[in-house]
Amino acid sequence: MSAELDLSPPEVPEPTLLESILRYGLFLGAIFQLICILAVIFPTSKDHEQESEPEKSDGKVAEQMKKAKGPAPQIRQKLKKESKKKR
Repeated sequence: MSAELDLSPPEVPEPTLLESILRYGLFLGAIFQLICILAVIFPTSKDHEQESEPEKSDGKVAEQMKKAKGPAPQIRQKLKKESKKKR
């Protein structure tokens, strides 16, 4: 009985061209996903510099925006008061 057992490794067919392309494509996809995840976790310093520069150079613009936002609530308050007066 022991003479009948075949202990040689099973025959594995050579991968076809399509299987090789699929395997390397999956590797490239995994590498791309890792790069994307790392880009989210560790953002580049260029983005932070670009965001902070306009704030420094456009300080006057930011002040004007704040001033422009100020009158808007006053107009709303006037409209509310007028609607209450009409009641």
